[in-house]
Amino acid sequence: QRRGSSCPELEKYNWKDIYSWTGFFFMSRRRQAGRRGIEKRRKRQDAYKKMGQQLEQEKLEHFKVSSAVFKDNLEQFAIKYKKKINENPLFRTQFQEMCAVIGVDPLASNKGFWGELLGIGDFYFELGVQIIDICLQTRRANGGLINMTELQQRLNTMRGAHAQQVCADDIERAVGKLTCLGNGFRSVSVGASKMIVSVPCELNRDHMAVLGLCEATAFTSLSDIRKSLHWPDARAKTVMDLMLQEGMAWVDTQAHDEPQYWFPSLFKPP
Repeated sequence: QRRGSSCPELEKYNWKDIYSWTGFFFMSRRRQAGRRGIEKRRKRQDAYKKMGQQLEQEKLEHFKVSSAVFKDNLEQFAIKYKKKINENPLFRTQFQEMCAVIGVDPLASNKGFWGELLGIGDFYFELGVQIIDICLQTRRANGGLINMTELQQRLNTMRGAHAQQVCADDIERAVGKLTCLGNGFRSVSVGASKMIVSVPCELNRDHMAVLGLCEATAFTSLSDIRKSLHWPDARAKTVMDLMLQEGMAWVDTQAHDEPQYWFPSLFKPP
């Protein structure tokens, strides 16, 4: 046919409908491809999740086996070195740290394997009673706040030369077991020193700041507190009033310029 002439065979088709259906066809194919892609990603994520859970389970089983082996070895170690564990404070501390790795607490009870083998539960029970005794004896002088070093010296003197010597770690563990008596017994840090509190008085950050200020000299004054800690008069006086009331501090009214507050628990041993 000549150029520009129409073809009767083609003119009978509705090309507008053909274009619409062609577009719909290709759109449907793209939607199907999109759904297949989403489904593939979901299956892949499920596979990764299942693999992760399987790895976690394998790790847990491996840890259980390793813990059981370590516990058996620890029991054999305890049997072999029972005497050294009971007699040497440093060795006993290291043994306690090994026990903590697998969650074994020899202090949990006097009964059972560890209590019967080592008697550690009895040791710390006895030590706790002695700590209470010393804290009660010295409370009138220090108001229930005693330096760890002083308490350790008093304990070893009380126990005698032939008894098991105790270290600071032993004292902290025994004090930790005394929490069943209430919130009175606890250990606190004052600068580089450790202190044992044996009264239910709540020492907040202000009280600890004043104790840290006095760690080297064992005394202070309201002006020293104001100058060093940048506190107003009312705040410094509130802190010292409570510590005087609890007996943790003594006041020296005969000092030269102003009253001085002394802390017996911070006195250095001769």
